[in-house]
Amino acid sequence: PPPEKLTVRRQAGGIRNIILSNPRKRNALSLSMLQSLKENLLYDVKSKDLRVIIISAEGPVFCSGHDLKELASEDDVKHHSQVFEICAEVMTLIQKLPVPVIAKVNGLATAAGCQLVASCDIAVASEKSQFATPGVNIGLFCSTPAVALGRSLPRKVALQMLFTGEPLSAQEALMHGLVSKVVPEDKLEEETMKISQKICESSKSILALGKATFYRQITQDLDTAYKMTTQVMVDNLTLRDGQEGLEAFIQKRKPVWSH
Repeated sequence: PPPEKLTVRRQAGGIRNIILSNPRKRNALSLSMLQSLKENLLYDVKSKDLRVIIISAEGPVFCSGHDLKELASEDDVKHHSQVFEICAEVMTLIQKLPVPVIAKVNGLATAAGCQLVASCDIAVASEKSQFATPGVNIGLFCSTPAVALGRSLPRKVALQMLFTGEPLSAQEALMHGLVSKVVPEDKLEEETMKISQKICESSKSILALGKATFYRQITQDLDTAYKMTTQVMVDNLTLRDGQEGLEAFIQKRKPVWSH
C-alpha cells in the first residue's frame, strides 16, 4: 500500500490548510511527519495565491510532540540529531515564511506539539484545548519546546509548565499569551476563517515585510529596533502597494493590491 499521508494540504481563496492527519499516533512529530509538514509549508510559498496558512489536526490530540518510540533506542544518535534538527528548522521556518501562520487547536497540544502552537504567529483554540510540556515526567526535559515557550510566555509560567508537566487550560493559555483567542468548539472553524479572510484583504508584500520586520525587531534593544523599523517604514512607502494603499485612502476607494 502507498505510505499514509501524514499531513494533508488543501488550498482555496488564498488560504492553505495543512492538517496533521495521523490521529492513530496522536499526530506525533515523527521524522516523516516533520518532513511532510515542512514540505507543505514551503510548497509554492511565493505564489500570489497564497496569503495565509492554517495548521490544524485530526482527532482529539492536536499534536503529542515527538514520537517517543523513535527516540527510545539510545544508540541511534545520528537519527536523534536529525529529528531535533528538522524540528527546530520547521519551528523557525514558520516565522520566516512570508505569510501569517495560524494554529487552529482543538484538543491537546503537548511537548513539541505545544512548541508548534507557540511558534505560530497566531493561535486560535477551542475551549477544550490544553497545553503541556510533560517531558520532565518521562525523563526527557522539554528543552527545545522551552525555546518557543520561553519566548511567548512569562518566564514563571513557562517554568511551571516545564518543571511540573501540568497542563494549562485554554483560558489559562489565553491569559498568559500562548494563544490569541479561545472560542467554543463549534465556533473554531468560523473564527479561524474570519481572521484568515481579514488577512487575505491585505497586500501580501506589505504583510511579508511587516512579519519579517516584527521578528527582527523583537530581539533587538529599543534604540536599534526603532532605527531599523524607521528605515523599514521609509522603504514601505516606496513599495507599489504602499503607494496604492495611501492613494486609495486619500481618494476614499478600496485599494487594488498588486502583491
